[in-house]
Amino acid sequence: MPQPGSTEERSLAHWAEQGRAGMEAFYALAAEDYRQMVAARDWAADLRAHARDGRVRVLDVACGSGKFPAELQRQGLAADLGDVRVEIDLLDPSAFSLAEARSVLEAPFTVRAEHEVRIQDLPADVGDVDVAWATHALYAVPPHEIGVGIARMVAAQRPGGFGAIVHARSDSHYLRFADAYRATFSPDAVPFTTAEQVRDALTRAGVVPEVTTIRYDVGHPDRAVIEGFLQRCVFDDSVPLARMEVEGPVADYLAPLLGSDGYRFTQLVDVIVWEVPA
Repeated sequence: MPQPGSTEERSLAHWAEQGRAGMEAFYALAAEDYRQMVAARDWAADLRAHARDGRVRVLDVACGSGKFPAELQRQGLAADLGDVRVEIDLLDPSAFSLAEARSVLEAPFTVRAEHEVRIQDLPADVGDVDVAWATHALYAVPPHEIGVGIARMVAAQRPGGFGAIVHARSDSHYLRFADAYRATFSPDAVPFTTAEQVRDALTRAGVVPEVTTIRYDVGHPDRAVIEGFLQRCVFDDSVPLARMEVEGPVADYLAPLLGSDGYRFTQLVDVIVWEVPA
């Protein structure tokens, strides 16, 4: 279980009905994450290549509100898959997130199972999945536990199965802002997990990760939207933007990112894929 006061616990508190306003502000910018990752590779080809008997079973790790499969749907995945059916296992420690993800899924997805657990606690009897993915999903997993989580994710895949993790690098906005925020307002907080740590964990789990890095900017002219986005980035809505702009390392981080059209943040994101040895 998450430790009291940990990043994991704060994350869970925000994945709840009372956090919906912050979630919507966050996705005003973060929706670009999903557009970019869907454009980064031919996901339909990945699913078709790993289907068995006309269906492919997917484990969606830390599924959140289902933004990744929803964007795949929006971009025409059903037509690209033809007759292949996608049976999805939703995994998330938040019952709210499971319900949100379930509510947005349409063809070609059908929900096969739900697992209300952290990836570190995934039961060993969840297995034989053809595809496992985690998209902007593992930041709150403590760095000292990411190895356990990745090992369980890989163990749930069948031999020859396909895996993908999309995660920001240490030099991306998500990680740089979290580090600056922690140094300013929460020095005892556990750092976020980075893409570099995910890659190392995959290697230790016995697979060979292949990495493509994508770069893009997100921004918004509305200060209220920016405030909600930044608060959600660190799962802490107690510090207003006006305070962030004048205090400590977080102010130093934000200052050069403000232009005439508002704040712009640069994301550097690794699309990490692998196949489990047959």
